[in-house]
Amino acid sequence: MSNNSNHSNTNEWKAICRVEDIPVLGARRVARPVGVDVAVFRNAEDEVFALLDRCPHKGGPLSQGIVFGTSVACPLHNWAIGLDDGCARSPDEGCTPKFAVKVAEGVVHLDAEELKTHAIDLAPPRAGPGAATAGKLGDETFNVQAPHSS
Repeated sequence: MSNNSNHSNTNEWKAICRVEDIPVLGARRVARPVGVDVAVFRNAEDEVFALLDRCPHKGGPLSQGIVFGTSVACPLHNWAIGLDDGCARSPDEGCTPKFAVKVAEGVVHLDAEELKTHAIDLAPPRAGPGAATAGKLGDETFNVQAPHSS
């Protein structure tokens, strides 16, 4: 039911929503005070994953994609992004930052420190919420991001 990363029990976890609040094969967006929103996904097996809401290809909003298995299809160019690692499936390349998730008694939690500090310097998605504040078509925000290590 959960997708736990290697986090110790000393982490502060922030309750986000109940598992059933996330559409099956869909996502919910979690707004952050600084940086791009986090997308929390639910697959058909009720597994929950969290990624930065930004495709590594051209910055599409992953929260608007369709979940299949343990991947999400980016709504802009249909790239398949792994929910477990944030990386594009071959032959495509690139990764989006992932976030630690804990599910306890049906409630989805994200690591509070990660929400505050992880990947806060990336540009917003190129479509959907926040897109109006993004740069012009063809500017440097279209560069493919280098994979991020955790």
